[in-house]
Amino acid sequence: MHRVSIVIPVYQGASTLPTLVEEIAPLTRQQTTPGANSFVVCEVLLVHDCGPDRSDTTIETICTQYPFAKSVWLSRNYGQHAATLAGMASATGDWVVTMDEDGQQDPADIGLMLDYALNASLQLVYASPVNAAPHGWLRNALSQTAKAISTQLLGNSAIGRFNSFRLVDGEIARTLAAYCGNGVYLDVGLFWVTGRIGHCPIHLRHELNRPSGYSYLKLFGHFWNLILTTGTRPLRLITIMGFLSMILAIVISAYALYGKLFGQVPVQGWASMLIVVSFFSGSILTALGVIAEYLAVTMGIVMGKPLYVVSTKPTRPAVLP
Repeated sequence: MHRVSIVIPVYQGASTLPTLVEEIAPLTRQQTTPGANSFVVCEVLLVHDCGPDRSDTTIETICTQYPFAKSVWLSRNYGQHAATLAGMASATGDWVVTMDEDGQQDPADIGLMLDYALNASLQLVYASPVNAAPHGWLRNALSQTAKAISTQLLGNSAIGRFNSFRLVDGEIARTLAAYCGNGVYLDVGLFWVTGRIGHCPIHLRHELNRPSGYSYLKLFGHFWNLILTTGTRPLRLITIMGFLSMILAIVISAYALYGKLFGQVPVQGWASMLIVVSFFSGSILTALGVIAEYLAVTMGIVMGKPLYVVSTKPTRPAVLP
């Protein structure tokens, strides 16, 4: 019997939470997945992230009505990722599922994701929607573009396929919640401590009667935070650009000298100016890149990136398909 904790960060859930928890309620009795694995939802953690509506009273009513529902009260609005980590810290299940409050994600898919994790011996399973998200075309296009940039810039194909509907090994979820520092993107933290990640195909539903809590500015902020906290690869671009500028200065110098000495070509004043600008701008960028590397190491320490994580059970190799 696999015990599953569900963590739901709540920002504007006054109108959607009752329906979602009602859908989860049957899962609190013993269930069998399509792959014949037994599981039960042992608790639902509703993390109140201090949104503009009266989600607080809705959470109180739900916790009174359903004994499996538990409230986690935050002192102010910290954002979805911080709220999710707060819920993970309080979870007690063998597995932790994170999902949104808007009803897009179907709790019935938890069994499929659990099968996916157990069959392939995975530590982290992301939902992989087979249909487009029920947003406007512009938001979907920008989301896909941001994930593509993240994948290419950061050199990690998995980073571009994250989703807020996740199934995480319970120990890893609780350890991450203990180590993760302020400003760390949740999925980046998960990549720090997991080695076997999978993506389970699921079908997204339409949102319930609830406006999105994310403006384009907030979504850009999430994207920028992802870039800053993933690693040092973006910083190394500064060093590479510096080396390329210095090489360009050397090539132009050699070309100008060759033309002057052997081709009797008069060297114009712009050539020396271009050489000086390219060389010294390259030197400056190289120096900044080296400094940025040291800052990146410091950033990794300050953010609480763990050196290792000790588990009470063996980490088994992934099952090859």
